[in-house]
Amino acid sequence: MSDSSTHLLDRIRAKDTDALATYIDLNRPQLLAFIDRKLGVGLKRKVEPEDLLQEVSADAVRGLQDVKLLDDEPFSWLCQIAQRRIIDAHRRFFGAQKRDAAKEVPLGGPAAGTQQGGLINLLINSMTTPSEAFSRNAREAKLLAALNELPEIQREALRLRYVENLPSKEIAKQLGKTDGALRVMLTRSLKKLEEIMVL
Repeated sequence: MSDSSTHLLDRIRAKDTDALATYIDLNRPQLLAFIDRKLGVGLKRKVEPEDLLQEVSADAVRGLQDVKLLDDEPFSWLCQIAQRRIIDAHRRFFGAQKRDAAKEVPLGGPAAGTQQGGLINLLINSMTTPSEAFSRNAREAKLLAALNELPEIQREALRLRYVENLPSKEIAKQLGKTDGALRVMLTRSLKKLEEIMVL
């Protein structure tokens, strides 16, 4: 292992999210290969490996403060996150076939009242643990304010990705951006929301 690799791992163990982002970028081909192998044929028709890696990256940045990496490289931890995301995607797409459509409630629930309600609930659920449930209303208000601080195009990209569940390539096409530019925008938007939420 080179000195630069050791330094990068030391920074990650010191909870440096920029170092983690660099590590993910350096290991992108291997992470995509892992995700691609685990997805399976049916799920590959529904989810792109790049989109799952985007979610894994966001989860890793959020979870870095709570994980103990010790001497292990973070690669196995990232693979565990990817495995959980793949299981979630499988439940979302294939578990849904077993539900009764008449009993389904739209994202955001009937009380959401706005198109953004679904996005707010989805993001709140991803950021809230059961022990934090009591502060959900305050967090929801804070998230709504944070969303309103984002430019319209970023709000729309978040809505299309996390509420409509569209693949990033489709969103990029709709918004007139390249897939890479859209992914960067989504990552920055989520990071900005996270920063505002912890203030």
